[in-house]
Amino acid sequence: MNEINRRKFIGKSGLALTGLAVGFPAIAKNFASHSANDKVNLAVIGAGSRGRGLMKIMQDVPSIQMVAACDVRQKNLDKAKELIGKGAKGYVDYRKLLEDKDVDAVLISTPLSMHSQMAIDALDAGKHVYCEKTMAYDAAQALAMVSKSKENKDLIFQTGHQYHSSRLYTKVVDLIKEGNIGKVMGFECQWNRNGDWRRKVDDPKNERLINWRMYREYSKGLLAELSSHQIDFANWVTDSHPESVIGSGGIDYWKDGRETYDNTRVIFNYPGGVKATYTCLTFNSYSDYRIKVFGDEATLFLGYDDARAYLEGKKKKELGVVDGVSGATIRKMMAEDESIEIKSDNMDPSKQALVDFADSIRNNTEPISNIQTGAKASFAVSMALDAIMTDKRVYWKDEYNV
Repeated sequence: MNEINRRKFIGKSGLALTGLAVGFPAIAKNFASHSANDKVNLAVIGAGSRGRGLMKIMQDVPSIQMVAACDVRQKNLDKAKELIGKGAKGYVDYRKLLEDKDVDAVLISTPLSMHSQMAIDALDAGKHVYCEKTMAYDAAQALAMVSKSKENKDLIFQTGHQYHSSRLYTKVVDLIKEGNIGKVMGFECQWNRNGDWRRKVDDPKNERLINWRMYREYSKGLLAELSSHQIDFANWVTDSHPESVIGSGGIDYWKDGRETYDNTRVIFNYPGGVKATYTCLTFNSYSDYRIKVFGDEATLFLGYDDARAYLEGKKKKELGVVDGVSGATIRKMMAEDESIEIKSDNMDPSKQALVDFADSIRNNTEPISNIQTGAKASFAVSMALDAIMTDKRVYWKDEYNV
């Protein structure tokens, strides 16, 4: 990268991003009942740890008014009603909640296997939907959700890939698409943790209800719960989807009766020869969460809330002996002080996603993390798990082009 391009990159990466730089087409129906100053009356379906975590965030989002919650466990429901405060409504059956005419929108944060039917029922009931990731349990459910959303174009559907709403991530994607790291040819992603991923169970009969992520009936495990965020990112950067995938995984460390894998490693092939690798471990947390994007002019490192670029430049190649191979190329990693920090005005991604959801409803605009982007990530997760289970390469299907 020459000095002019370097200055251009630094200039762009140092600018604060105060709003999205892309415009979204208006959805057909104009919401006469909402103005930019109205609050969205929202109900939460699934008031477990994630649902209540989002409820705590929504207490600080002025454009959202929480009015109701639903959960099959009374303990969770009571805690959720406390978060809502005066006038809170509680439901055990989500279908009764959907009959509530005071509810404009629902946030679905239930186990993965329940997402599809609940979202479809919510759309049929005329409610806007924020559906936590991964959007659907399998490809068939994702296709059904897309079809139902198309039947209800006047309703907003947002998928809860919160990093898709991050202003820092949006800025990074814009920089990449503008050619600032050159031609992108690879992604290397990881989300590693050291722990059994279990939650405390108050009664053995509630084991599957509380630790649903461990059981295939309800969950797709690490790929759906963690890697799906990073898969969504690669789809976003490439404006495409994986063409095929191979993978490996197993229940190799935690011998505790779980059915979902405790480690996964998959490699996706994208158009143009781009490769994307994803690793999830539960027995080693070194470097935790990382995304690396490899261009022929720079490499981007992304964390939860930080981003840094390492420029390739016109470095001299040193010929020597590497692993006994004479003439191999040795390149030194650029030192920390030679890298470029990418900065942006950036609130917590989950909060930003909720703010964006309310704004999409009030302003009649399509979310950046919408049902199409959510479906593409769902299809990719299903492909990857099929590849691991069959020990074969699995390919994208034409029916996934929604």
